[in-house]
Amino acid sequence: MSTATPLTLRPATIADAPLLAAMHAASWQATYRRLLPSAFLENEVNAERDAYWRARMEAPGAQRRLVLIAELATPGAAPTPVGFVCVERQPESPWGVLLDNLHALPAHQGIGVGKRLMEAAQRWARDQGEAQLYLYVLDGNTPAIAFYERQGWELSGSEPDRMGGVDITALRYVYRLAAS
Repeated sequence: MSTATPLTLRPATIADAPLLAAMHAASWQATYRRLLPSAFLENEVNAERDAYWRARMEAPGAQRRLVLIAELATPGAAPTPVGFVCVERQPESPWGVLLDNLHALPAHQGIGVGKRLMEAAQRWARDQGEAQLYLYVLDGNTPAIAFYERQGWELSGSEPDRMGGVDITALRYVYRLAAS
């Protein structure tokens, strides 16, 4: 990413739940066309993600998670939200800290948004005293898999899951944090 790109990260608040939901739904609609049913993506994902983010942002345990919104500066206007990350400590997990969401809106992919959000998640996890992060990516989401592997994530297994009313396979990737 060019240093001239005016990208900033800010902590999300409860008031950002609708924005997070809209970005999440837009990302799924663009990314999961071949992987999830069209009816779910066209008719249900917006309401489903809205309920999800409202509940998540209001849930207790906010100190165990970090949610950041990436914004691009727009001359003469409010910043434009272009992506977000959600990372959460999972005390009972053998895999470490869960990088639960990492989304760069389709029109803003390839400019370093995802990498910058991932680096912030890694810093946060390291600051929490953690040694590893993990995430799940849908089998068949080739662009995301390639992105994670380029960033040094390693495949560590898979699990069956259900999304949008269909059975899917979620691939688990892990990333060992270097000591600071």
